[in-house]
Amino acid sequence: MTPVRPATPERSGRRTVAVLVRDGVLPMELGLVHQLFGTARSAAGEPLYDVRTCAPRPGRIRTDADFPIYAEHGLATVADADTVLVPASHETDESLRPGGLPEELAEALRTAAAPRGAEGTRGAVVPSGAEGTRGAVVPSGAEGTRGAAAPSGPEGTRGAAAPSGPEGARGAEGAPGHRPTRDPRRIASICTGSFVLAAAGLLDGSRATTHWMSADLFARTFPSVTVDPGVLYVDEGRILTSAGEAAGIDLCLHMIRRDHGAAVAAEVARRTVVPPHREGGQAQYIQRPVESERLTSTSASRAWALTRLAEPLTLAELAAHDAMSVRTYSRRFREETGLTPIQWLTQRRVDRARELLEQTDHTVDRIAAEAGFGTGASLRAHFQAGLGVPPGAYRSTFRGTGREGDRVGT
Repeated sequence: MTPVRPATPERSGRRTVAVLVRDGVLPMELGLVHQLFGTARSAAGEPLYDVRTCAPRPGRIRTDADFPIYAEHGLATVADADTVLVPASHETDESLRPGGLPEELAEALRTAAAPRGAEGTRGAVVPSGAEGTRGAVVPSGAEGTRGAAAPSGPEGTRGAAAPSGPEGARGAEGAPGHRPTRDPRRIASICTGSFVLAAAGLLDGSRATTHWMSADLFARTFPSVTVDPGVLYVDEGRILTSAGEAAGIDLCLHMIRRDHGAAVAAEVARRTVVPPHREGGQAQYIQRPVESERLTSTSASRAWALTRLAEPLTLAELAAHDAMSVRTYSRRFREETGLTPIQWLTQRRVDRARELLEQTDHTVDRIAAEAGFGTGASLRAHFQAGLGVPPGAYRSTFRGTGREGDRVGT
């Protein structure tokens, strides 16, 4: 069969996002991609992405609801896109096997995953996974797993879903390797769309996730993939995978944050009325008894803490705010967020520092004080551990307009 050749449309300054739909697609997953990427705007109000719905054969596509959709674009758009998103199709996903995709579709996906200039190179993407764990279903946050979701930096706050794939970029969103450019390209899946990526061979040797109900089947079907069934999403650099529909929202915001910074992603979240940031390592779901709605939540103390990030908050103060013992509070907090209170608090402080780096000309010491780190040295250590990049490099990547005398040191 003739290989798919990338299309060559006139390019604007926007990144192209191709959403690959197939019969049985979930409308919610298709819609969330258009909503999130479609509402991302620059400071001047210009759209940052051009989102296109694609199909193996353009035309009418069945959904899992009682209405069809129409896909105007085909595989040439997929092959040429900067980002490819593959939402789930419960009609076919779980029946896929290694090498089971039509060759034209598999070739388009491999072309889209390859660096620009390497189109048509079969197997160009070789994600790096954890040696010795091929085919294993690893517990969420398993220690020693490369790119694992478990925090591992100062106070346990190293980036929850740090990329460890072929880009070689250390750390998570905002690293210099993630400066907004036309390349590197990437492919991501939502829910059981991961079966499509695996069937195309794009996940071989790497770590991935999928909906928790399909994780065991996924691991048996694709033994060359290390499956983490407990996290919201996994970022391996060029290849990203997420769990169910809601986790797809988190993954899209994560990619927007990687491309354009925390402020743009936060504005998209505000427009869409969704939480601005859930770490990839957070648990997919929390299993509780029916009577759990009567249990006290930690949400009140979390909201309270967000208004006091500059203050030296303690675990005892947080627990007291929700009228719990420290032990009960710590257990309930982890159940609700997948993190310890200190990990969560440090991540929110890093988020605040990111906003200040993007939006102000403040010095590192002032940002450290306003974000709750106390000293510039503490901010630099936590920022480097959490994002894999110093504050100065982050500012120059996502803002670059600070006054020379006020630039944050690296």
